[in-house]
Amino acid sequence: MVSFLLDIIAGVLGGTSIDNSLDTRKIDRNIVRLKELDWFKTIYDEERYHRLFFINRNIRGYLQSRSRVNKIIRSEQAQIKFMRFLDKQIQS
Repeated sequence: MVSFLLDIIAGVLGGTSIDNSLDTRKIDRNIVRLKELDWFKTIYDEERYHRLFFINRNIRGYLQSRSRVNKIIRSEQAQIKFMRFLDKQIQS
């Protein structure tokens, strides 16, 4: 959580030439789009996954990409890959 707050502060202050900050608005918009899908809403509401969507930088970075989210929406194979990624993040 502290890392996330530091990333926000660095983004506001200008940060370094390499911008590795996350765009919270993009991520939140993509999560709203995904929540229209029943399978995603189910995992989003599960306690073990729900927390990842807020604090896990890898998951948030994954969900920042509009093209990746579109692929998850369209492809069952991409959904399976995303679920494996979530499970891997829980284990680490």
